[in-house]
Amino acid sequence: MMNTFKNFRILILLPLFLLAPALSKAQTDKKQAELKKLETSLAAAKAKVAMNERQLNTSDSLITLGNQMIAESKTENKAIEADRKKLDKDNAASRKSLTKLSTSKDKDESLKAKADLKTLDVQYKSDSKTLSTRIRDVTKKMSTGNANLTRGKAGKKNAQDALKISRKTLDLAQEKYDNASSSGDNSTSKEKKKK
Repeated sequence: MMNTFKNFRILILLPLFLLAPALSKAQTDKKQAELKKLETSLAAAKAKVAMNERQLNTSDSLITLGNQMIAESKTENKAIEADRKKLDKDNAASRKSLTKLSTSKDKDESLKAKADLKTLDVQYKSDSKTLSTRIRDVTKKMSTGNANLTRGKAGKKNAQDALKISRKTLDLAQEKYDNASSSGDNSTSKEKKKK
């Protein structure tokens, strides 16, 4: 009878001995899966921070480019105004002398002066058209610079706000990961001490 009782006790305890390693392995696998999940969220948070920093750099570049384009267009606009004044002054001076010659009593000289006046008018219109094209290009550059500046400022604000949020998310994910990995290390070392 004693032998039967002993065998019966062994039969009852045997499944517990077999199940204990399986349960501890399941807990270890669960912790490793949780760590893997936390690593993935940590990597995603780092990627989000990097993306927001790139957006911030892009916005800063747009602001710099916009300011540069605006400054260049102001400088070019001043140069065009100076060229316009010089063109008008030179045209007026040439026109004055040719007009005087066109009223001359010498017919050949008068005809030549009238032809020169027509040539002067054609040249003046051509030069004025060139200056108008330059002004249009400078105005376009100024508008593009203003648009870049506006877009850059709006993008910078959005990127800064998103960066704050993503950094908080990263800090939280890092903290969760650190806590989980340190508690995993403690339980592993405790298990080693028990054995």
